[in-house]
Amino acid sequence: MRMVFSGRRVGVAVVAILLALAVAWAVGGVIEHQARIRLVASLTADARLRAALLASEVARFRLLPLALADDQDVVAALEGRTNARAILDRKLERLAVETGAEAMYVIAPDGRAIAASNWRSRKSFVGNDYRFRPYFQQARGGGEGRQFALGTVSNRPGLYLARRTSAAGVVVVKLDFGSIERQWAAAGGVTFVTDPAGLILIASRPQWRFAMTRPLSSTERATALRTSGAAALLQVPFRAARGGRIAVPGEKGTLLVVQTAPDGAGWRVTLAQPTRVAVDDVARAGAIVAGMVTLVLLWLTGAGWSAARRRADRTSQLEQAVADRTAALRHEIEERTELETRAAILREALRQANRLATLGQITASVAHETAQPVAAIRTYAATGETLLDRGATEDVRTNLRAIARLTERIGAVTAQLRGFSRKASGEIGPVPLTEVIEGAQLILREPLSHIRVAWPAVAADLCVIAGRIRLEQVFVNVLQNATEALQAQPDGAIVVTVDPRDDNVVVRIHDNGPGIAPEIAERLFTPFATSRAAGLGLGLVIAKDIMEDLGGSLRLAPEPHGACFELVLRRAP
Repeated sequence: MRMVFSGRRVGVAVVAILLALAVAWAVGGVIEHQARIRLVASLTADARLRAALLASEVARFRLLPLALADDQDVVAALEGRTNARAILDRKLERLAVETGAEAMYVIAPDGRAIAASNWRSRKSFVGNDYRFRPYFQQARGGGEGRQFALGTVSNRPGLYLARRTSAAGVVVVKLDFGSIERQWAAAGGVTFVTDPAGLILIASRPQWRFAMTRPLSSTERATALRTSGAAALLQVPFRAARGGRIAVPGEKGTLLVVQTAPDGAGWRVTLAQPTRVAVDDVARAGAIVAGMVTLVLLWLTGAGWSAARRRADRTSQLEQAVADRTAALRHEIEERTELETRAAILREALRQANRLATLGQITASVAHETAQPVAAIRTYAATGETLLDRGATEDVRTNLRAIARLTERIGAVTAQLRGFSRKASGEIGPVPLTEVIEGAQLILREPLSHIRVAWPAVAADLCVIAGRIRLEQVFVNVLQNATEALQAQPDGAIVVTVDPRDDNVVVRIHDNGPGIAPEIAERLFTPFATSRAAGLGLGLVIAKDIMEDLGGSLRLAPEPHGACFELVLRRAP
């Protein structure tokens, strides 16, 4: 009887072990699959934020060469007028500091630089021959050029944006991505940008620049060397691993990789991120817990242990399972907190980049806005000399007063733009709504000058709870979208209304444009949803995010004609 009983116990144990292994295998597979899906989704959203930050940085500089192409000082320097090049040197130096450009310079038709923002430096670009540069050849032949390469003088990599001028010269603006690379490095993981050939151009690890991500043919290699200006291309700095991962030689573990779709220039952003709790480890831990629980339950049922021993063992096993699960959850919470913190950092950087991109898009408007008062100042100054010679002192005083008024106007525009470009402090409090509306009017003066706009009469003491710069960014985004929607509208008009209530203030911005297509309206406030070819689809997302931070809301209000956006703000007591 003992042998029979013993054989039964052995049989029960074997069945229990096999069943536990089967459960562990199944549970491990499910946990691994779900963990991988969550991680890939999180990393994909992170990669898109980093790509949007890069696109915004390029967008805010894109119109600078266009705005300078017809500048009077650029034309005068290319025509060889007296002292014109010295004047242009100082102007480019000042603009480079104000905009944050790495370098700005003007190239004559013969390919030699005649003025540069770094004219004071021993490595000045002035006098250098740039005929061999692809961006110069593209701009001369097609009107504009773009090239990422090492600087021949500075030996620093950057993106060159070029534009042909009305005097047959070329204006060049060079962008440096060092700040973005440092932000990416601080946010964690490895981020790099590749061109259509797979060559790494920008990277959070600078030693990866101009490294290949795949073997190149001899023709591709020659083209990459010519366009990049690099002395040699580096070998692939990683190797492929299983499960969509890469391994970096000399480093422990692997990195999970996600990649964005190529932009208009064929650039892709790749994000490779190590995970604090690896997918395989999560699956293995879940399988072990499931197997142990199954094995313990089956063994206790088949063995017929005493009630006291059964309670003790069950309590021990459950406590261990709870402890293991608690530790896993703690790691998961830490990882999620880290991802949310990183996303918040990138989101704030994206807001700042959106403000700067908006300034870049209205550079031409600002140039037009200040060109007339500058021309008038020159005229008043020139006639002032003639009046002094004639002894007409009273007329001279009149001219000087007019010049003072014109300089005040220029100062108001530039001061407002400088304030708009600064990073918001995050503090909120009572803000007069009139100041916000006037600030948006001043920034968008030129685009709005071609459209009939009905502005509301707002009481000077009507205040809302907000941050002035952030709320101004919301108004600028919504109004600029309205002006772009009305570009092809012969009778374009915008109506702005303000409805003060007991606890809040409702602002409505309504245009009579073509409206928003239903398929776009459904996902209007989701990232990258846009109907404009040159749009990023981020302006309204950022605006809604700002409004929610301020305790208000932004929505698309239903209207039979055009588009109407409704802003609800908390009213200050």
